Amino acid sequence: MPNEITFRRAVESDLTAIIAMLSDDDLGEAREDPATPVNRCYVEAFAAVAADENQFLAVVSVGGAVAGCLQISFIPGISRLGMWRGQIEGVRIALSHRGSGLGGAFIRWAVDMCEEKGCGLVQLTSDKKRADAIRFYEALGFVASHEGMKISLI
Repeated sequence: MPNEITFRRAVESDLTAIIAMLSDDDLGEAREDPATPVNRCYVEAFAAVAADENQFLAVVSVGGAVAGCLQISFIPGISRLGMWRGQIEGVRIALSHRGSGLGGAFIRWAVDMCEEKGCGLVQLTSDKKRADAIRFYEALGFVASHEGMKISLI
């Protein structure tokens, strides 16, 4: 079936497509390296993610071609009676599939994965410069209930 949609765990051979999507905007262009061969830092990061049972690097493929990526971190915690959290990061949909509903389906799938793992909530962050992404997440039911902060170490 040419337009079959599949959600699955990423494999190392998906890295080129994943990196291309991560670098396909102004923010990503400045911080990613889409060169080939794949920069060794991505291969090492992939190995670390793959080895950690609380990490899930996922792709969605359409007709066998990678069309989106995201990473879910399953985070155990002591607060809220020891509740687990699902953290979704690095969400990208290939330009050719944006606006098709694929991104919403992918996020709903990721939320279902968190629920299956026993998470009591799912959280994500989006750069404040990504106004369209923030509207997208709000339309899916995510609420800006907390103020997020980061400190860059590099």
